[in-house]
This record gives sequence, C-alpha cells and structure tokens, in this order.
Amino acid sequence: MIVFIDGRAVTVPVGYTVIAAIAHAHTHAAVTTRTSVSGMPRGPVCGMGICQECRVTIDGRAHQLSCQTVCEPGMDVRTAAWEQRK
Repeated sequence: MIVFIDGRAVTVPVGYTVIAAIAHAHTHAAVTTRTSVSGMPRGPVCGMGICQECRVTIDGRAHQLSCQTVCEPGMDVRTAAWEQRK
C-alpha cells in the first residue's frame, strides 16, 4: 500500500502504524515527529499513545497519534520536518 510521508510516496505493508511507516521510510522524521515550544526535536517514546510525542498531521487533521493510527491507502502524513520546511 502507498502512503505519503512529508510529500514522499512510501510503500508499506498492510497493518503498519503511521510511526512504523515513518521509520520504514528511513526519514529523519522517524526520530523527530515534532518540535517542542523551545524548538527542540521530539519523537515517539512509549508506543502506546500515552506520551503523545508521536503527534503528526494526517490528512489535514493535526495532533494525530502516529503510534495508534493504522495506515490507509493514500494517507497523507505531515511531520514536524515537513512543517519546518514551509
């Protein structure tokens, strides 16, 4: 299945979570999904949705938990890396 991570088409197996797809894509976003108020890089910690450090924008909806969201075909994922390029 194809999903789009920061504008890049990535083929991932069915059943992957969004954070797994980000890691599978070998992007810097696998480590940095967002930045703190002070601009420091943040990334996923718990893998259970508790820490909320894996938040990304999915199909235009901000603050989605990438560790708890299963990929769907054509899904558009934007990480902090994408936002910083704007």
